[in-house]
Amino acid sequence: MRMMAKFTVLVADDDKEIRDGIEIYLRNEGYSVLKAADGKEALDLLTANEIHLLILDIMMPHMDGITATFKIREVQNIPIIMLSAKAEDSDKIHGLSVGADDYVTKPFHPLELMARVKSQLRRYVQLGTYDGQKKVEVDGLVLDEEAKELSVDGKPVKLTPIEYKITELLMKNAGRVFSINEIYERVWNEEAYNAENIVAVHIRKIREKIEADPKNPRYVKVVWGIGYKIEK
Repeated sequence: MRMMAKFTVLVADDDKEIRDGIEIYLRNEGYSVLKAADGKEALDLLTANEIHLLILDIMMPHMDGITATFKIREVQNIPIIMLSAKAEDSDKIHGLSVGADDYVTKPFHPLELMARVKSQLRRYVQLGTYDGQKKVEVDGLVLDEEAKELSVDGKPVKLTPIEYKITELLMKNAGRVFSINEIYERVWNEEAYNAENIVAVHIRKIREKIEADPKNPRYVKVVWGIGYKIEK
């Protein structure tokens, strides 16, 4: 029995033949497929799309699979299946320790990989991690990840893509303080350099749109000397 096509799988591998080969099998099983050639591209696609499972190679340029997994796990809990040509136990342990759910050694049989994809998605759905309607709510502030929309006390708020990403990061991690550099690196997906003014301007604009009194914010709080957070 095939899984429903509502599930989207992201395949990240620097080998185009492997990406394309996995895509054929995934589409035959009814999945939607997105592809990335490195870890940074994978993070960009994860930010811009709803993805339910990630097949991620370890050895990739620009950003390797271990680093990408570490960053993904800070904000998302989707299943991650790692691929690697290395079979040593230390590599498997390293991959699993940073947050991967499964590990497949190259070369692999495509049908084995499909079985692992089905197993991970089944767990993802049955354990309640995936609810089909991805909404995050914090005290009247509601983020609809499907529609990429935000509302405050039932009233829609228009955000720019960057403002949305910052708000999404803070809401998904309500109560946690993020430094300015961390916000910049998570949202812009590049190393922070002179990021303070850039982030501060976007935070100010977000407050102007979601706060009844931006000077006495209800949601986006500053923690002096550390960064910003959204209260739980």
